[in-house]
Amino acid sequence: MKKFFIIILLAWFPLSGLAKLPASYELEINEGIAKYVPAHPIMSLKVLHRALEAYLCAVRVRGIKDPKKVLTIIDYSLPSNTKRMWVIDLKRKKVLYFTLVAHGKLTGDGGKALRFSDRPHSLQSSIGLFRTGSTYYGHDGYSLRIKGLEKGFNDTAEDRHVIIHGAWYVSRNMIKRYGTIGRSWGCPALDEKIVKPVIDTIKDGTLLFIYYPDPKWLKTSTFLQCKGLKSEVDKISTQQ
Repeated sequence: MKKFFIIILLAWFPLSGLAKLPASYELEINEGIAKYVPAHPIMSLKVLHRALEAYLCAVRVRGIKDPKKVLTIIDYSLPSNTKRMWVIDLKRKKVLYFTLVAHGKLTGDGGKALRFSDRPHSLQSSIGLFRTGSTYYGHDGYSLRIKGLEKGFNDTAEDRHVIIHGAWYVSRNMIKRYGTIGRSWGCPALDEKIVKPVIDTIKDGTLLFIYYPDPKWLKTSTFLQCKGLKSEVDKISTQQ
């Protein structure tokens, strides 16, 4: 079996993480994990590193509970006619879903996301770390509430009614016809055919990491510039 070597960030999960960690974090990875590490032609290892960094900060430093140990990653630096959302079972090293996801109407023209906002009525997507909440049936059908955890970047998500829901304009047929999927009013909307199982997998307290290389966010995010993260890594290291 083809194998890959990657440096682990989450010591209790067999996944990759930050560079420059002790050599004891090196782990031999099999093809099962290769779907979302460097061998994967779509996912950026840099984005995975960032997502796991934020996850570790949330769980180990901030004490945010994640009973399911499931992490969802959206990479808005990719065009919308590309699958750019991963739902990862961290415990089993398995990608559960890899799918299309829409961005906000005023986040970018066509298939490229360019602008992000946390302002009400902006019709733009928000970036950063979120935590999923409860489900409900509303105007957009079966939907999932999400709570933004980063002040100034996504903390008004609930007030803006930013949710995960299904949408007719997110599909392969739309791409075949128009070259891209449609846009939402700021929600990470999914294909209606897959939205229910995805929501049921990630609901009730899992973490959602929405990435875009925004310089201000990368520099000031309290989950990416995490106070106390080094001490937690050192603590994990001594347990090896």
